[in-house]
Amino acid sequence: MPSYAVLGVEGLPEVRPGDDVALLISDATELQDGDVVVVTSKLLSKAEGRLVPVGDEDREAVRLRAVAQETVREVARRGTTVIAENRNGLVLAAAGVDASNVRGDEIALLPADPDASARRLRERLHALTGRRVAVVVSDTMGRAWRVGQVDQAIGAAGIAPIRDARGTTDSYGAVLEVTEIAVADELAAAAELVKGKAEGVPVAVVRGLTLPDDGRGAQALVRPAQQDWFRLGTAEAHRVTLGLRRTVRSFDDRPVDRAVVLRAVAAAVTAPAPHHTTPWRFVLVEQRKEQLLEAMAAQWERDLRADGFSDESIARRLRRGDVLRAAPYLVVPCLVREGAHAYPDERRSRAEERMFLVAMGAGVENLLVQLAAEGLASAWVSSTLFCPDVVREVLELDATWEPVGAVAIGHAVEPPTERPPRDPGDYVVLR
Repeated sequence: MPSYAVLGVEGLPEVRPGDDVALLISDATELQDGDVVVVTSKLLSKAEGRLVPVGDEDREAVRLRAVAQETVREVARRGTTVIAENRNGLVLAAAGVDASNVRGDEIALLPADPDASARRLRERLHALTGRRVAVVVSDTMGRAWRVGQVDQAIGAAGIAPIRDARGTTDSYGAVLEVTEIAVADELAAAAELVKGKAEGVPVAVVRGLTLPDDGRGAQALVRPAQQDWFRLGTAEAHRVTLGLRRTVRSFDDRPVDRAVVLRAVAAAVTAPAPHHTTPWRFVLVEQRKEQLLEAMAAQWERDLRADGFSDESIARRLRRGDVLRAAPYLVVPCLVREGAHAYPDERRSRAEERMFLVAMGAGVENLLVQLAAEGLASAWVSSTLFCPDVVREVLELDATWEPVGAVAIGHAVEPPTERPPRDPGDYVVLR
């Protein structure tokens, strides 16, 4: 019957910077070839001097400053609780900065390079004992869809951290297509059952398993950004998506999936509207794009000539429509005032009109933000507002539909430049 044992290593002293952790472990337990030594990261952090002195400052202030210094990307924040990515790509609470199980005048950081720490410890253990062991450096992490924390591997040496089962068959003969076993994480979690958080047992030995070594460390367990579907918390994703919502005027030739546009429309029609109405309509222009743009350009040219513009000036202004021509996909938002109230006076009639325009703008913004969340670029162009009759004729729209610009949609040729931050105080008046 397959089996293995997990043995806690007791009797280790308090570790301080410069201590030889391998010597302490070898003195406390007799290792065997094939053992996996699972070491709590805090032990190595102390030995490697990854400690921040508190001094006379407030300990929480020192901790928060350390979190900011260790963070390369904030994933989520609720009050002072931060989920952050550190320099090694690990996503943890407080970027791995920890105030537990250390002296009251110190804050602990994670090892600077946990895989390198694991390699050094493994080599030192071999030098001291002659045994060929593997090392896993563990740290406690929460899980997005599960209650509670478990230990996972942040460093590894002498063991393949992942067993790739893709291409093998299960007991029923089905081919496994996506299964990769996080062996190093499983070992870290198993070891935590005998280490515990408060028992003072920072090291455990997993014995009885025959595990291969492919030379990789625990860094192999960090999912690449391009494969990570859930890089941000909900509030943070919304904030970042709003930041991604940029006006883009240069698109490549990749087609746009109508299903993605429909998802954006579904988001658009969740916008607030007056009187429980649904005043939004979105015309997906797929067959009549060129016909529409030609008719709009002709109308615009007539208007410009009537205004006395020169041929050169007209040609320059007509080029502003190039963004709509270049876009692989075009949407014309329309306002339908069904359910609008009629008032006998101009003041309330104008207010009613503005209410519906505000609702239309909210719908268009929802559309643009959802397109950005789907990875698409867009540009809202006001052109159809100036020739509504032409638009209705070409697209065969009801006379009650009011075109409210056009949205060019596609894949950006290159990422937009960073937008300088704006101080909200510049746009706020307190009364």
